[in-house]
Amino acid sequence: MLILVTGGAGFIGSHLVTALTAAGHGVRVLDALLPAAHRTPPPRPEGADWRQADVRDASAVADALHGVDAVCHQAAMVGLGKDFADAPAYVGCNDLGTAVLLAGMAEAGVRRLVLAGSMVVYGEGRYECSRHGTVRPGPRTPACLEAGRFEPPCPHCGEPLAPGLVDEDAPADPRNVYAATKLAQEHLAAAWARATRGRVAVLRYHNVYGPGMPRDTPYAGVASLFRSALARGESPRVFEDGGQRRDFVHVRDVAGANLAALDGVGGLVEGGLRAYNAGSGQPHTVGEMAAALAASHGGPKPVVTGEFRLGDVRHITASSRRLRDELGWKARVGFGEGMAEFASAALRAG
Repeated sequence: MLILVTGGAGFIGSHLVTALTAAGHGVRVLDALLPAAHRTPPPRPEGADWRQADVRDASAVADALHGVDAVCHQAAMVGLGKDFADAPAYVGCNDLGTAVLLAGMAEAGVRRLVLAGSMVVYGEGRYECSRHGTVRPGPRTPACLEAGRFEPPCPHCGEPLAPGLVDEDAPADPRNVYAATKLAQEHLAAAWARATRGRVAVLRYHNVYGPGMPRDTPYAGVASLFRSALARGESPRVFEDGGQRRDFVHVRDVAGANLAALDGVGGLVEGGLRAYNAGSGQPHTVGEMAAALAASHGGPKPVVTGEFRLGDVRHITASSRRLRDELGWKARVGFGEGMAEFASAALRAG
């Protein structure tokens, strides 16, 4: 198949291009090389048809879609950014860009889409109260965070909660601008599928890390921020108390999930969208990740600061059973192995 990869020069996109090429697919890359992700032009992948253009450029998108069998839509602004002033840029890149791409696909007759989604659409993860069963805590208040009460209590009785694994049927609850745009992308893709009888597989990425992450940028994930600090000879600064639970999944495993979704999307119901969590299945705290990364790098040790960001959630870890059972994918890079590699891996200028 000929696959169009939007954002194919980015962190995840470039690994995906490599995996697609190795699997024998033809690959066309569409990437705007926005400065937030690319301080310097990245090397162009061998064997790929390269197009430098913005996914919001309808004519460039129409040209890039000629002869394409399926699209892997990776292009997006990621992370929480700096502050709410970033909102127009997030909506423009993520939602307008997706709408332009989908309109072009409708016109070109391309009916298969793998969309890079995110676990941020869930808000907080799954919680159990000993008295009230499964509950959904509301957003944490500034007063609680300032007092160091980071764990969300039961919304009914105020007692402590036990975090668990969230599955794809959990209600959406986006709690920051980036999360809202990622959920909007899913809604746009679902509307496109219904209108065109297309098929969409959404991969809700959890905390992706690995070689080639951008460094020194507020738009990167926490793993990149810690690795950037270590590269500067500084201690990783761990927010809250470091007890936030996440699912850190290696970028090569995420590229493999995209290949599995490309193989499986053709078997989905016409006019339908199917979401899949893409996580390692091995929850770890942010503090554990910082410690593992610093130890493999040779220091300095992390510093727990107690700082917080209102847009952050406390715990979000995935059940990736659906992706394993339906598409035959599972993560292969273990936490210790992956962090040891990432500790000395090259980063890209961000």
